[in-house]
Amino acid sequence: MRLQKVLADAGVASRRTSEQYIVEGRVRVNGEVVRRLGSLVDPEADRVSVDGRPVRAKRKLCIALNKPTGCVCTRRDPEKRGTVSDLLPAEWANLYPIGRLDYDTEGLLFLTNDGELCLYLTHPRYRVRKHYVATVAGRVAGEALEPFTRGVIEAGERLKAERVRIVHVSNARTVVELELAEGKNREVRRLFESQGLKVLGLRRTQIGPVKLGELPTGRWRVLTEAEIRALRLSAAGSGGVQIPQH
Repeated sequence: MRLQKVLADAGVASRRTSEQYIVEGRVRVNGEVVRRLGSLVDPEADRVSVDGRPVRAKRKLCIALNKPTGCVCTRRDPEKRGTVSDLLPAEWANLYPIGRLDYDTEGLLFLTNDGELCLYLTHPRYRVRKHYVATVAGRVAGEALEPFTRGVIEAGERLKAERVRIVHVSNARTVVELELAEGKNREVRRLFESQGLKVLGLRRTQIGPVKLGELPTGRWRVLTEAEIRALRLSAAGSGGVQIPQH
């Protein structure tokens, strides 16, 4: 098995971060530093360590959290703000977020120790769909949102929504549903800002086939095996690649 996959499967970090650890010389196999990406190891027989700490296989786990506003998607924050880890049991300190939600954004967030699943749900080539509900200041006409599905260039980057739908409108505010496939940094907010529209509130309601549902704010639940299989299938269907079904 590739070394970076062994690290990711053990919950050390995502596969991309594990690759960085290898290149930095922080990983040893049977006492020897290994810097070559793609090096093969036997997780049952070889001794693997990161920064001198043994790497042991862990049960793969993925949870869904209804992230509240006012916390960040990191394990620790140098500004001493609340983190999503504060909402989880202490024994789940090895779980890391799959993707990010802004400090002021709420809704569905996955956390896992499964680096392979993290890759499938975050890499742009897999195009796993994510659904959001945005509350925007003022009365917004449908024509103002048409550029979203055509694509908008903002700060030299192309932003695009797959679908946009107004679900409620009044003189004070407009509620808009959006579906995105790439999830670039602050993409939903930047789409609205590109048209001079102010986002008052933003919530992610669905990732792939998994919906937020009635999960209370700040609470979590463990994803079922059926949900994880469905997530892998959605990534395989979007990316046009074969993904192992564990």
